[in-house]
Amino acid sequence: MKTRAAILREINTPWSIEEIELDPPKRGEVLVKMAASGLCHSDEHLVTGDLAGAAAGPPVIGGHEGAGVVQEVGEGVTSVQPGDHVVFGFIPACGRCAACVEGHSNLCDMGGALAMGVQADGTSRHHSSDGLDLGLMCGLGTFAEHTVVNEASVVKIDPGWPLDKACLLGCGVVTGWGSAVNAAQVQVGDYVAVVGAGGIGSNAIQGARMAGARAIAAIDPVEFKREKAVEFGATHTYASVEEAQEKIAESTWGRGFDKVIMTMGVGDGDVVGEAFKLGAKRSRIVITQIHPTSEQSLAIPGSILTLFEKQIVGSLFGSANIRTAIPRLMELYLQGQYNLDGLVTHTYDLEGVNKGYDAMRNGENIRGVIIYD
Repeated sequence: MKTRAAILREINTPWSIEEIELDPPKRGEVLVKMAASGLCHSDEHLVTGDLAGAAAGPPVIGGHEGAGVVQEVGEGVTSVQPGDHVVFGFIPACGRCAACVEGHSNLCDMGGALAMGVQADGTSRHHSSDGLDLGLMCGLGTFAEHTVVNEASVVKIDPGWPLDKACLLGCGVVTGWGSAVNAAQVQVGDYVAVVGAGGIGSNAIQGARMAGARAIAAIDPVEFKREKAVEFGATHTYASVEEAQEKIAESTWGRGFDKVIMTMGVGDGDVVGEAFKLGAKRSRIVITQIHPTSEQSLAIPGSILTLFEKQIVGSLFGSANIRTAIPRLMELYLQGQYNLDGLVTHTYDLEGVNKGYDAMRNGENIRGVIIYD
């Protein structure tokens, strides 16, 4: 079938809206008509080349945060059928590999293959009009009107749930919330600092609030994001890590933060080193943000790591499980306990994808969302 998609043809070029040829799903695969897709910063890493060698390269269809309706299923698919409403998890959960059976499905072995943009069998279902096989961001390619994905990446949801909000649960919401609840293990009464108050940081703030944090400092140079952070539960806001350090007496009574969660748009080893100083004794510093693959070190003083017993923890997809976290957070939203509405700053059609990323770069979006007809 023919459909349309936003394709990155070369590094540091705009997304190109093109008609593509889409093959039907093969064994274990699902054809989905997209309803909505979030514009996550991780797709910007494809554009800049920060993920070189760790994700599909051009030509590639972007998008990994999406929701839609199943149109067709391949042989052997049992978890969904045509007509089902689904959310994609940007990390698949096959349920059979060692990581999945040990309770760490966010590290599913299948994720490595799908990250390179091909199907599990190493071939492509998406083809450009000039005959090229197209890669898919995280094996999903949600910047398309239709896409074919592996069954392991699909989570069936209630048909009454709004797909334009549910799409956010495939990446940013769970990643941020889980960074606070699962990876940082925020406890009642903790002091928490979140460095970067964009799409992921806003959800880390919400997770810390729901976990019972005593104070939550949102650190971001963009005033609009600091203002929004207060809506999500921040008790203090600072324009920089240096400002937060100078005013640590007002936010933590001078003792330092129990948890520091790094959710910047682009990771920087030197900034991590500065944020490390915000942590109290026995604090936990969670690295959720994506660092350029070319960066090989973090500016962490080893002596303080030992003498203060600080911990540095990496977190992928909020250290969460797509099949439990996605429906749980959607139910919290429907009960009025989780703010998804406030995350969506602007909506776009597929042709507006470049406009949406311009807004993100200019600090005007918490999350832009593509809405499909």
